[in-house]
Amino acid sequence: MAGAEPGPDGWLRLHPRAVLLATLVTAGVAAGAGFPVLLGLAGAGWAGHGSGRLLGLALLPAGFALAVASGAVAGRVRWNRTRYRIGPERAELHSGILLVKRRSLARERIRTVDLVAPPLLRVLGLVKVRIGTGEHTGGGESTLELMPVGRAEGERLRALLLDRDRGPAPAGHPDGTLAALDPRWIRYAPVSFLAPVLGGAAAGGVMQVSEWFGAQSEVIDWVGERFRDTPVLWMVLALAAIALLTGVVGALGLWVEMWWNYRLDREPGGTLRVRRGLFTARSLSLEERRLRGVELVEPLGARLCGAARVDAVATGIAEDDEDKHADHKTLLPVAPRAVADQVAARVLREAVPPTGALLTAHPPAARARRVRWALGAALIPVAVLALLGALLTDVLLYVAGGCAVVLVPVALLLARDGYRSLGHGLTGDYLVVRHGSVRRSTVALRREGVIGWVVKQSWFQRRAGLVTLTATTAAGSGAYHAFDAGTGEGLEFAAGAVPGLLEPFLEPGPGAGTSG
Repeated sequence: MAGAEPGPDGWLRLHPRAVLLATLVTAGVAAGAGFPVLLGLAGAGWAGHGSGRLLGLALLPAGFALAVASGAVAGRVRWNRTRYRIGPERAELHSGILLVKRRSLARERIRTVDLVAPPLLRVLGLVKVRIGTGEHTGGGESTLELMPVGRAEGERLRALLLDRDRGPAPAGHPDGTLAALDPRWIRYAPVSFLAPVLGGAAAGGVMQVSEWFGAQSEVIDWVGERFRDTPVLWMVLALAAIALLTGVVGALGLWVEMWWNYRLDREPGGTLRVRRGLFTARSLSLEERRLRGVELVEPLGARLCGAARVDAVATGIAEDDEDKHADHKTLLPVAPRAVADQVAARVLREAVPPTGALLTAHPPAARARRVRWALGAALIPVAVLALLGALLTDVLLYVAGGCAVVLVPVALLLARDGYRSLGHGLTGDYLVVRHGSVRRSTVALRREGVIGWVVKQSWFQRRAGLVTLTATTAAGSGAYHAFDAGTGEGLEFAAGAVPGLLEPFLEPGPGAGTSG
């Protein structure tokens, strides 16, 4: 059954399986809450007494049944009180039991219709539809959420609300598939920063769960027994390796869940659609007319492997508060750099990728600034440890020396790499800026999308002949920087990128750096 038939006034109800969904969700929550309660009562000793044991066995199932029944009734009432309508001018949603909400969005303002289907919804043949204007407003006033509706109904709503006649596609840039999953891209998952984070989280989770069950000391003793005759340093390295291996496995699993079945399409009418997900299926849409450029992101691990991902620089990409890790702006997961450049060109309808343009290097003074920053960041903790060692114990002096030996070379390498990553340039209709070491970012921004420039020059930058230029735009993060460019060269770049925008704020002569 696809769902209820529309009434004479065009109002529709959610899918009838909404009641079953609410019942199953309530049953899962009740079971999850009841299990710890059961263990807690067992730990308190009630199970050792006959009457207490019988009472507990009777009350827990009764409470579970009551909770499930309440969930089913609430689901039925919610389904009965929720309806939606897609009219010629507005999309409307009425919902609420005690507090009735009547909300609507003008169809001309609707920019996104995203479909999300977590595992339970997929099993039931349902999806959640998020209709949004792309505006960042509090309280969800810019979004209507329909959950659940049938899969076919979700596709119908998406096609209906995003159907706009924009004429034929430009010659040489046909609609269709722009990118599809290559399973070999999974090799980049272990080199992400997520792997060590997941490994640390796994170790912390083991300790937390063991504490819940009162077995933390037993876990520590068990680990100590395994490394009884092992030096402390080797024990720490072995545990770190185990945690990292666990994190690698977790990163691989998360990549598969997020990016399996990935596909990027350009649909008729000028809509980019990203579909992906193994257990939770997602369909994310982006209108091309909101696209102002792309960002090529190269985390350090991926860059060492010659890989990058592609993010959209677009207006009105609002993050889902309920799904912070959905990567709404990502058009391509981490893939070989050549593939990323190619996809960026296809997305922008360009023959040559702007992200691969030859950029102007920044003056050597920018490198000196990065070296000073890096040495300061590395030597401050060394100095603190050395001071504490002189006051408290010689052990901290050895620790300070070890930190200096490790941190200073790493800091210098990152400073040198950060300088080599700096660059800016103009290519066709785009201005391109690049910076970063641990996370290198190359942004190709349409010149027409730049609405202003901010030119900053500190006292130290003036002495070094450097300037930081920030292109402001209504898209993406709102500001994209060219750090520590040569003053004259940088101002010429900004003035040439958008003719007429910066000139009224420039002062003739050597001190031309101003704010505009």
